[in-house]
Amino acid sequence: MLYRQDVSGLMASTIGRKGALASGMEAALKRADRALVTLRRWHVEGHLALFQLPSRRDDLAACRAASDRLLKGAKDVVVLGAGGSSLGAQALAQFAGWRIPGLSPFGTGAKEVRFHFFDNLDPFTLQEALKELNLKTSRVLAVSKSGGTPETVLQLLVTIEAMQKAGADPGKCIVVLTEPDKGKNAIRQIAARHGMMILDHDPGVGGRYSVLSNVGMLPAIMFGLDPQALRRGAAEVLSPVLQGAPAREVAPAVGAAAIHAVNAASPLGAVVMMPYSDRLRLFSAWFAQLWAESLGKQGKGAQPVAAAGPVDQHSQMQLFLDGPNDKLLTVISVSSQGEGPRVPKRYSRDPLIGYLAGRTAGDLVSCQSRATAQTFIRNGRPVRTIAFDTLDDRAFGALLMHFMIETIVCGLMMDIDPFDQPAVEQGKALTREYLAALP
Repeated sequence: MLYRQDVSGLMASTIGRKGALASGMEAALKRADRALVTLRRWHVEGHLALFQLPSRRDDLAACRAASDRLLKGAKDVVVLGAGGSSLGAQALAQFAGWRIPGLSPFGTGAKEVRFHFFDNLDPFTLQEALKELNLKTSRVLAVSKSGGTPETVLQLLVTIEAMQKAGADPGKCIVVLTEPDKGKNAIRQIAARHGMMILDHDPGVGGRYSVLSNVGMLPAIMFGLDPQALRRGAAEVLSPVLQGAPAREVAPAVGAAAIHAVNAASPLGAVVMMPYSDRLRLFSAWFAQLWAESLGKQGKGAQPVAAAGPVDQHSQMQLFLDGPNDKLLTVISVSSQGEGPRVPKRYSRDPLIGYLAGRTAGDLVSCQSRATAQTFIRNGRPVRTIAFDTLDDRAFGALLMHFMIETIVCGLMMDIDPFDQPAVEQGKALTREYLAALP
């Protein structure tokens, strides 16, 4: 198994009244079983393109060709896209070791090419970025499933204008990834007009579920990751689902059932994702969108919170442990004992820092992740752990698939559609009305 999930910290037998009763967990597993039957039926009927991605290989040649085009002669590569069109790529970039400072679009990468994610439209940031970048040695990947995302359309249009003024050819410098044209795909029409390379976004895969499609695999190749290994890891998590295993033998279904049972025992206000690894901090942001947009409907759902260990032990942890007991914490740990720089043993007799003598940075982080989970248990607060011995490409692919399946199963257990986002569409329509009314 690529990871170990422990949900005992969600059970009433471990944490008391805020935990799930054994009977509640059994009932939730039966609901999860029915959800898995639905997923298998959708897969057989060809209605769930997400489950076809782990076995796909036919799209990787085009991804490699696009990667070569974007990296050739490049000093900077800019990724345009919002939400699921960017967050998966950001998580992959950070996992691969690129130093990306939060959501800031700039920051020198650890390797020769710098990558920048323009995932949030800010007029001042965008203006300064276009001034600062050498557009002759810059390349752009624009991602939009519908091709009509207004932020991405605007970013693409102004980038084209800036490139032309700088003497660069947008047709050679920009790659677009969007759905096949249905007559309303603005980005695809712009790309065709300028002779840009175009990759097809699978119409059956929603943006927040697209990280294992070419939306994630093209950036993964640019970052030096192995797309086949990422998908193999995902396939290992998916396999028990497709083979008909009962929910109690499917890790994401167990996770979904446990969350459902805890919520039934005492309604949850928030679910907190807290990995103890810098390589997974943007994974938490990816998870937050996946969970919020999939499950926040019909007055249901719990607020996703992106956290990171051990840094949030010094900030958000106060609220998690001493605020309202309505949160469920997921601690993700990566084996780190004995890893990293070591404090010299000569400090062993120092009364203030002697406890660190001879210990590595990894020793401290390992103990902190264990202590966080145990502190939650001792305070009667729901916590589950997911542990990795090794966090490689295959393991990361497994992690991504785990939470996509878990989220979908949670949605089906809540009797909601985990694939739509009706409230988001209202805001988009109103934005267009306001733009039309501007003088």
